[in-house]
Amino acid sequence: MSTEIGHLRRRLVEFLIQSTTQLELPPIVKYSALSLFFDRFRPNVVRFLEKRKAEHWLLQPLTESNLQLFVLISIWISCKMHCTRGLSVHSLKSFGDKVITEQLFMVRDFLDAELIFLKVLKFEIGTINIAYTLLEDLFLQFKEVAKVGEHLNFEACMDMMDLLYEKEETSLLYQYSKSLAASILVSSYIITVPKQQYEFPILPWVKMVTNKEEKEVVELVGYILAHVLYLNSP
Repeated sequence: MSTEIGHLRRRLVEFLIQSTTQLELPPIVKYSALSLFFDRFRPNVVRFLEKRKAEHWLLQPLTESNLQLFVLISIWISCKMHCTRGLSVHSLKSFGDKVITEQLFMVRDFLDAELIFLKVLKFEIGTINIAYTLLEDLFLQFKEVAKVGEHLNFEACMDMMDLLYEKEETSLLYQYSKSLAASILVSSYIITVPKQQYEFPILPWVKMVTNKEEKEVVELVGYILAHVLYLNSP
């Protein structure tokens, strides 16, 4: 059962990432949607059902197709917050018709799903302090103070963030957004910066700008790299 849940989670992560790619949305929308759906909606929807005894067909049963609908809703809400020109419900419905293959949803279903999604989150949809925004800020600061910053690959940072969402246990790191952002930056530094360029004291610098102890960052870096390298091994 736990294996199937793990497979479902991975499929939903891939569905979200592929959807934001096909819709050509900026990274902040993708990571805001990942945070809204996996960090908030998924953990809280069971408690929501227990308390409210909700009988809406989108929640009972909570099928994979219905979860895909809620993934699209998380993207829609994120786009409303971060895009100058958001998606219309009709555009989202048209896209959903192409990517959700097991169920056909009507425009009314998208509107109902948005309201349910917001109720589960108690309308708390802020994404200012998610790991991505902190990481992006750290990356820009690093490029300003270190010449070696031009070698640091931000795409590698985002790849690591995507991989960490695939498993429940690694996604728990997103509860500690500042520590995670600092550790991903250091991990990317280790992987993408040529060793002969390792002259910048990145750990002391990260401690200075984030107020996170070097020991904590080093432990997280080891955990992240072990996970990422394992997933990318033959």
